[in-house]
Amino acid sequence: MARKAPIPNCSEEDRRTIDEWASSRTLEARLVERARIIKGCLAGVPVGQLANELNIRPNTVIEWRKRFDEQGIKGLHDRPRSGKPRTYDSSLRDRILKTLEQLPPKGQAKWDGAALAAHLGVSDDAIWRVLRKEGICLSRQRSWCVSTDPEFSVKAADIVGLYLNPPEKALVISIDEKPSIQALERTRGYVCTSNGKIVQGLRSTYKRHGTLNLFAALNVATGAIHTQATKLKRRVEFLEFMDHLLSELPVDREIHVILDNYCIHKRNEEWLAAHPNVTFHFTPTSASWLNMVEIWFGILSRKALKGASFRSIDQLREAIEAFVEAYQPKAKPFVWRKREVKGSQLKNTIINLCN
Repeated sequence: MARKAPIPNCSEEDRRTIDEWASSRTLEARLVERARIIKGCLAGVPVGQLANELNIRPNTVIEWRKRFDEQGIKGLHDRPRSGKPRTYDSSLRDRILKTLEQLPPKGQAKWDGAALAAHLGVSDDAIWRVLRKEGICLSRQRSWCVSTDPEFSVKAADIVGLYLNPPEKALVISIDEKPSIQALERTRGYVCTSNGKIVQGLRSTYKRHGTLNLFAALNVATGAIHTQATKLKRRVEFLEFMDHLLSELPVDREIHVILDNYCIHKRNEEWLAAHPNVTFHFTPTSASWLNMVEIWFGILSRKALKGASFRSIDQLREAIEAFVEAYQPKAKPFVWRKREVKGSQLKNTIINLCN
């Protein structure tokens, strides 16, 4: 007669768990198999028959039945294991960080994973495990412009003060221009790459149909935007844009305008004298990032210009106007959260950043 597996001790709670595990589609496959072994043992299925049904060895059935009988549900889990011995000790981390502060190998401008592995005589995988754990990205870069304006603190405080605590009943308007927006015509669509990913495809060749300049004014308090596209960006176009903007604003309100140091924004004393309710505030030298309208220009570029195709200047203008029209109902003020950046932060001492 076929040998039957002795029926192990099992509580009702454990039996419900076994039934649930044995029919699970999300649990680990090894736990599902062990639950089916115990379920068969509880039903009195012979060892050989159960082994054939599950395509396992009879000794495997006997071993898991014994462990369940002794430990219950806990016995179906793997015992703690020491794991594979470590190939590299903790000193590898310090060696990698120290190497990154040295000159890269001859012929390379910077270190990469393969160069580090070859230099230290370890595997690529070991290098990348350490880099991921330390949060080090060898390819990603950040850049910034540090202002050398001797009056940086005063000018920056003036502008940030307008953002955070504007004068009572005054309007704060951030103004700048996006010059030479190209009307490029090129074939675009979607392509399937060799690894099966679907990406946006742009043909490398294109036709130029001219350029357009865009003046933009951002109402800091509401996020509303006012724009005007022009062929040129001279002082006369700038003042025409200001006149058009003021025609839509209350005449009895103080208006504080934030501008960068571009030449057409300055030497406008005659125009300012004719508009005593308007005050110009200039960002420090090399600090146009303090001008909040630059954030909106970034949104425009990403959503309406990048990767687009335009057959004419008029089509480019229509695309910008359509974006502004769609943006206005959803406009909301930006939250000012620029952090302080100092040139002294740029140091070739990665190990100090990671310790």
